[in-house]
Amino acid sequence: MPIEFANSPRSTIGIEWEIAIVERESGQLASIGDRVLQELAGSDGTPHPTITHELLTNTVELVSGVHHRVADAVDDLAGQLAEVRAVVDRLGAYELICSGSHPYSQWYDQHLTDKPRYHKLIERTRWWGRNMMIWGIHVHVGIEDRDKALPILDGMLAYVPHLQALSASSPYWAGVETGYASNRALMFQQLPTAGLPYPLADWAAYERYVDDLVRTGVIEDHTEVRWDIRPSPKWGTVEVRVCDGVSSGAEIGAIAALIQCLVEWMSTRLDDGETLSVLQPWYVRENKWRAARYGMDAEVITDVAGTERPVADDLRDLLVTLAPVAERLGCAVELQRVRDTLDHGASYQRQVRVATANGGNLTAVVAHLAQELREGTAPSGSGGDPV
Repeated sequence: MPIEFANSPRSTIGIEWEIAIVERESGQLASIGDRVLQELAGSDGTPHPTITHELLTNTVELVSGVHHRVADAVDDLAGQLAEVRAVVDRLGAYELICSGSHPYSQWYDQHLTDKPRYHKLIERTRWWGRNMMIWGIHVHVGIEDRDKALPILDGMLAYVPHLQALSASSPYWAGVETGYASNRALMFQQLPTAGLPYPLADWAAYERYVDDLVRTGVIEDHTEVRWDIRPSPKWGTVEVRVCDGVSSGAEIGAIAALIQCLVEWMSTRLDDGETLSVLQPWYVRENKWRAARYGMDAEVITDVAGTERPVADDLRDLLVTLAPVAERLGCAVELQRVRDTLDHGASYQRQVRVATANGGNLTAVVAHLAQELREGTAPSGSGGDPV
């Protein structure tokens, strides 16, 4: 099954941001996404070109265009968020949040978007599928040569725990503190074809993999391969999907800059004839679990020899390594904002602090998430560009 890989300018970036709608008073998820999208449609009923539906009607997804600079992609999303907020504010009694999970809403209260592909997914996955009350960000980075896509994907797997720890924002599930920084990470991998990718030697091996799944009825096409990091042939990108949802433009810009720089750094090394280091699959899997469980306190395996170190320390060194790349790509400011999360805590840590300060009241956590998204600032609560 030949799969064409689109032409894409090198290291261009696009971002998808899943936004949840909640009732302002109760903090519960609100299934009004269809109504919001109707309000955003053109006068002739034409759907909004970049704000779309998702699996559940409590969610809308913002999709940026293709940009060379992270700041421009974030500005693009900021404009779309303002459009959604204008509708939600006009309807009254609702707020917007973004995190990997909702602290206490229940799956059985949610409504499925009426699309055949979603009904098919739920029919197959049943309870696990209905429990997919999860939100994330997806970052696409352009690859100018198809044959680079899988080597870069394999190299990026060493940084799954770094990205997961930075974005971790799902410590609560259905009213329970799970003890995990990212419960979303372990929930999402229950779906068929989700989770970590398989080692594949080259593009032909990827095509054979997709062909096997199509022939056996697992998927209809390659878009249903929902790996944490995957090639996206339609757009000519590597798509990083491992991150939890984050609740500010400053934070999404920092994570997107880190991803863009990592991909460009690896692409340059391939140009120089290097072979990228690839961790053993069992190390990659262990790292993912450690980051999901311990977040910024995780000790991760950093090389094929099994060297271990705190993920926060490895991130600080990585920022130094990638600084020249960031200067070249025009995202130095955004990359350095990773330090804000390192210094002031990832979203899961901030949520737990808010809950503790409010005697375990999780409605306070939802209010906190809504405030972060509305203010659009860095985790320190000061600085960062408004979104």
